Amino acid sequence: MRRRRPAPATTPTPSSGTGTGGASSGTRTVTGPTVQTRYGPVQVQLTLDGSRIVAARAVQSPGGDPRSRQINASAVPALIKETVNAQSAHLDAVSGATYTSEGYMSSLQSALDQAHA
Repeated sequence: MRRRRPAPATTPTPSSGTGTGGASSGTRTVTGPTVQTRYGPVQVQLTLDGSRIVAARAVQSPGGDPRSRQINASAVPALIKETVNAQSAHLDAVSGATYTSEGYMSSLQSALDQAHA
């Protein structure tokens, strides 16, 4: 079961950004900061085409122990898929991976902010 994360009152709007081509044109990659969670670091990298998220990946995810590796083996792909579908950082937390989900969404939001700055 997933929990819905509440959406903020405002949504960032694209403007000229940094990277190869700005926020409105070209393909570029942005990387969010490393977010320390109770079980380890989480860091998200996005590939954008204009302002559209075309790919996401977890550069880092908790994996210091077998249980964390097991949980994140399914949680991280679910978060990545949801990122591309949602086109935002307003994702459902993956049940059983709350800390990873929260760290992922925080790094993701920072990457999006960077892309649209």
